[in-house]
Amino acid sequence: MSVLGACQCQCIRAAAVGARLVSTGETMADQEDNVTIPGYSRLLQMDPYLKPYERDFKRRYELLQKQLLQLEEAEGGFDLFTRSYKTFGVQRRPDNSLFFKEWAPAAEALFLTGDFNNWDKFSHPYTKKEFGKWELILPPKHDKSPAVDHNTKLKQIHPRPKKPTSLRIYEAHVGIASPEGKIASYTNFTINVLPRIKDLGYNCIQLMAVMEHAYYASFGYQITSFFAASSRYGTPDELKQLIDVAHSLGILVLLDVVHSHASKNTEDGLNQFDGSDSCFFHSPPRGEHSLWDSRLFNYSSWEVLRFLLSNLRWWMEEYRFDGFRFDGITSMLYHHHGIGTGFSGDYSEYFGLQVDEDSLVYLMLSNHILHTLYPDCITIAEDVSGMPALCRGVEEGGLGFDYRLAMAIPDKWIQILKELKDEDWNIGNIVHTLTNRRYGENCVAYAESHDQALVGDKSLAFWLMDKEMYTNMSSMIPMTPIIDRGMQLHKMIRLLTHGLGGEGYLNFMGNEFGHPEWLDFPREGNNQSYHYARRQFNLVDMDHLRYCQLYAFDRDMNRTEDKYGWLAAPPAFVSAKHEEDKVIVFDRANVLFIFNFHPSKSFQDYRVAVEVPGKYKIKLDSDAVQYGGHGRLDHNTEFFTEPLFLYIHTEKVTKLSVLKNVSMHTK
Repeated sequence: MSVLGACQCQCIRAAAVGARLVSTGETMADQEDNVTIPGYSRLLQMDPYLKPYERDFKRRYELLQKQLLQLEEAEGGFDLFTRSYKTFGVQRRPDNSLFFKEWAPAAEALFLTGDFNNWDKFSHPYTKKEFGKWELILPPKHDKSPAVDHNTKLKQIHPRPKKPTSLRIYEAHVGIASPEGKIASYTNFTINVLPRIKDLGYNCIQLMAVMEHAYYASFGYQITSFFAASSRYGTPDELKQLIDVAHSLGILVLLDVVHSHASKNTEDGLNQFDGSDSCFFHSPPRGEHSLWDSRLFNYSSWEVLRFLLSNLRWWMEEYRFDGFRFDGITSMLYHHHGIGTGFSGDYSEYFGLQVDEDSLVYLMLSNHILHTLYPDCITIAEDVSGMPALCRGVEEGGLGFDYRLAMAIPDKWIQILKELKDEDWNIGNIVHTLTNRRYGENCVAYAESHDQALVGDKSLAFWLMDKEMYTNMSSMIPMTPIIDRGMQLHKMIRLLTHGLGGEGYLNFMGNEFGHPEWLDFPREGNNQSYHYARRQFNLVDMDHLRYCQLYAFDRDMNRTEDKYGWLAAPPAFVSAKHEEDKVIVFDRANVLFIFNFHPSKSFQDYRVAVEVPGKYKIKLDSDAVQYGGHGRLDHNTEFFTEPLFLYIHTEKVTKLSVLKNVSMHTK
């Protein structure tokens, strides 16, 4: 097991020297035609338009196979290779001596410093080994205890839950998971937040900002220590307990992993680790991200692969995470990193010289290894480009992710609320945005995530109700028109996204009950204030406020999905998207969804088409009183279908089942 003492160990880096590792790729154009991708025919059956890019798929697959073969020959296979965290870094031996090993190919000297040697920079030098490796052994103290104090214990009780068929994700940040203006702890999350997540019906947690980062306001995206859980929230034991308790509740825990870039910090990060401007990264300018002000990894480097792949294995083994949400995939996939580039969907944008095949093959390798070692592991890609086959298996020539984030959906909702009056909503465009995804590639749909809540934007609830949330959210007074509209649309937007938008669903913590305002971390620009870096769970605990009504709807929405399983069902059949009536109707998993977005018009005896004939009853109603609605529908009503024959211009007779006498009220 890896060991970290109470002190902070720091390497002293040498001045920059000229030595660098340079990797060159072998040209395989002559071999590509002979490459066979086992499942490629399945990919083409789903999307024949990928046929012109067969050579690209074959080249990628060949690069993956070459990498796996090299791992087998040089390291004994990827199993041993990804366990390198057990030989690198710091390891405690049976006699309590400590063994240190680092890769710093350009360094002229390496030293260990910390509390244990009074921060003497030169008292404990490493010994240089071959291939840029450095080693140091610290013998135990006279009492046979380790030279660097250590008190971390390993405690696992509960096995990992099985991969769910329907994925309902609660996106969370430990530090803001409290109403108090401070950095909250792992223990607080375990005691106070996990029970809420379980009650709400989410079966997966996506933990943000866990990998250690020096700058709290970076939201965890400027990683300084990849093999450390952030200490600002508590101890490693407390994080392990959080995950273990989640597992006991049947909840998976995913880590938001940042392998797309790293902090530029030189004192506490990987930048200039060995004194050079490269080492783990490409040399500038390729090794720098101009917008993120961070360093970009060199995925063609053997030791970088060892570092990153072992990092994934370490989080899975040491903390028992159940998978990863890979951040910043678009930046990795393309040499242009998506900067100043719009993606139209033309397939030529996803192939050719603009694609960074080193990082693409790294992602294929990561998914192949993770899913081989952990069959129930879940990986999610954050990609805005729409890369084809991102979520198809590597055996088909895909990248191997289980899900991709449907990032266009929250952007669409924000755009609608910012720019359009209710009567100007384009129903067809909304349906198109929610259904416009690659068949056979699973998407996680969401109305809003942490991105939409960050400073400069605000939560959906605040877009809908704004300052009235401060004064008019009491259930002891009649709803104002703004609160009424905001409450109803908040529920309808989320249910429509949940039912139509993907094969998984995501909610950012607090937004389930309509969290007001926005998210802003303490920084110089706000006088280091924690006022907006917290989640006000106290609001939902006040029965006289309407937040508990939104919470109840979100809970029952998830519980209804858990019963009927529409996320695991094939895409919905949309039978109506009526522009004038502002009505959307669709079937999914034998559940009929009916939405009336008209700002002023209700409908009686409205006929809608259904796939399955028979009797229908209301199972979830956003207008129910307990959800802050007006209670205008009788839940004891039974709705029956009747056959209807349609004659169309081909003289073909089509039989439909039509549900009679449906009542729909305005928002």
